[in-house]
Amino acid sequence: MARRFALLMALLVMTAAGFAQIPTAGNVFLGYSLNHADAGWGTTGTINGWDFQAEGKIAPFVGMVADIGATYGTLPIPTAVLFGGSGNTDAQSRVVTYMFGPRVSVTVGKLRPFAQAMVGGGHLHQDLSQFPAAYSYGETCVIDAIGGGVDYSLIPMFAVRVQGDDLQTRFHGGRQNDARISAGLVFRF
Repeated sequence: MARRFALLMALLVMTAAGFAQIPTAGNVFLGYSLNHADAGWGTTGTINGWDFQAEGKIAPFVGMVADIGATYGTLPIPTAVLFGGSGNTDAQSRVVTYMFGPRVSVTVGKLRPFAQAMVGGGHLHQDLSQFPAAYSYGETCVIDAIGGGVDYSLIPMFAVRVQGDDLQTRFHGGRQNDARISAGLVFRF
């Protein structure tokens, strides 16, 4: 009986020690996002929205991050692409992104600079309502982003973040490079 109890206690201690090795730290970010978007067909402009990220640490300097964001605004579309003729027409546009990937970071005093690489999907939706027959278009593609930023600690559980990403989309069969800048609050746990 004593041997079984000792074996049980040893297993419990080893299990607890094993769980102690799994990092549980992470953070959640919610902020404003500004995207200099290229939606293909020569359609470029600046659109605004939000960005949400959740990071879980898998090692002291390495985490996995999930990123979901959406930006909205009006982008010009060359009329010749859709209807023939010349000039541009405005399209109410929405770009939704969802990505996942690794992030490396280091804490130096109140600052935590980081770099990340993510891959995922993106959806573009555009509406043209100023024509007699309204036109609506949607497309989903593979996207990736490489970027980085810095967190500045305000108090132990809260920080502010500024980050920039080179967001690469593949709408309309081409490749577009967007510059995305985000800023907001970070909750650390």
